[in-house]
Amino acid sequence: MAGENHRKLEVGMESIVRSLRQDPYALETVYLSAIAFAGRVKTIAPLVELPLFYPPKLPLGSGTSLGQALFHLMSEIDRNTIKTTAEQKGDWKPMVFLITDGKPTDNYIPAIRKWTDEYQNKATIVAVALGRYADLKVLKELTENVLLLEKTGTEEFKKFIAWVTASVSSQSKSVETGASDKLALAVVDKSVLQLVDDLRKFEAFDPDSVILVGRCQKKRLPYLMKYEKFPQELSGDAIRIDTSYFDFSGCYSLEEDYFSWSDGTPTKQTVNTSELRGAPGCPHCGAQVAFAMCSCGGILCINQPGKALCPWCEQTVQFDNQNEETSMWVGRGANGS
Repeated sequence: MAGENHRKLEVGMESIVRSLRQDPYALETVYLSAIAFAGRVKTIAPLVELPLFYPPKLPLGSGTSLGQALFHLMSEIDRNTIKTTAEQKGDWKPMVFLITDGKPTDNYIPAIRKWTDEYQNKATIVAVALGRYADLKVLKELTENVLLLEKTGTEEFKKFIAWVTASVSSQSKSVETGASDKLALAVVDKSVLQLVDDLRKFEAFDPDSVILVGRCQKKRLPYLMKYEKFPQELSGDAIRIDTSYFDFSGCYSLEEDYFSWSDGTPTKQTVNTSELRGAPGCPHCGAQVAFAMCSCGGILCINQPGKALCPWCEQTVQFDNQNEETSMWVGRGANGS
């Protein structure tokens, strides 16, 4: 998750907490925690009561380790949930909002199997897919409560955050009044959120995008370039040709902790630059070209032709003016190599 979705989710978490603190039911019953997962998984905000919870900064990293995230979640449930015994009343059934905009990059099957066999009656997962690149099929294997926020504009995101807040408030009132153990979600605004009940209605969504990571030549800091597939087709009387390409959608500055959140597994997936439309400038130093490639495979920024020091391999590389249109293959991975 990067760019606007990442920023809006951080702001949204602050809005949720601010609103819930004005709800007397929530103040009495709600405990919050936050788990982040990319290539790595970590609890970034331990479970605490609502007045003591402060929304954390959300990290960035390559990968979507859903399996690791589920195993970590199950461990956190075991560690933090108080069980009902003859001597004490335990915690209410936890509600988990799983928010993702990607496809799993690890082996998630054992984790989903363990969740289904041992945990689905201990906690309720509400999975929310941001945009059309999340894997709805996998989310449906995990939970029946899957919603799609296809449009992630500012107004749609505000309504989504309001729905999450209302759902937590509704659940907290059920706890306070001793209602049944059923999930008490707020009414879904169908103009914003779609309940994923039949996957066949969503098969047309293209799941492909290209993520490339480069380094600023001057500041040595990483940045992320994102391209999204633009499906296109040329057809004639006898033939039909797929001319799809990936359109540039954003370039975002990163910090070094991006790599600590990435799984680090080398990828064999590549893309030809002829399939990519649009070349950004560097978000760190403002160099005109953020998509120059060293012979080591690392992506860096340059401002003009000439010699440059590669921030990946520390070797000097010469970039010349290319009068002829050329293309090259580049790796789709954590460091563009």
